[in-house]
Amino acid sequence: MAGKRKLGIRGEADGFTLLELMIVITIILILIGIAAGRYEYSVKRARETALKSDLQTMRTAIETYTLDKQAAPQSLQQLADEKYLRAVPVDPMTQAQDWQVEMGDVLLSATQNGTGITDVHSASPDYKDW
Repeated sequence: MAGKRKLGIRGEADGFTLLELMIVITIILILIGIAAGRYEYSVKRARETALKSDLQTMRTAIETYTLDKQAAPQSLQQLADEKYLRAVPVDPMTQAQDWQVEMGDVLLSATQNGTGITDVHSASPDYKDW
């Protein structure tokens, strides 16, 4: 009895055919491909949202520092040292603290001007205009 196979209703052996297995595997691979594409898209959108937030925070800190100190900051680290930022954030696009800063003349009043950071951008070539 140990060597006998169980027969189904039509007298055939139970189990799946090779064709049925191939169809199921194909469907699973298609679903995995769709899920992977959506995951990559959601990760990109999350990084873009974080970048937008970080840039807004740093730009506000630059403006606040300039108004408070009557001089523009010379580095992003100076903003963190003076507690205008908790820390210099990591660029979510490059995964490093490699922000591109714009240095320029800052006109504080008719008689007072100076040079310092006027704006900050991502170091990623795709997001440098943000």
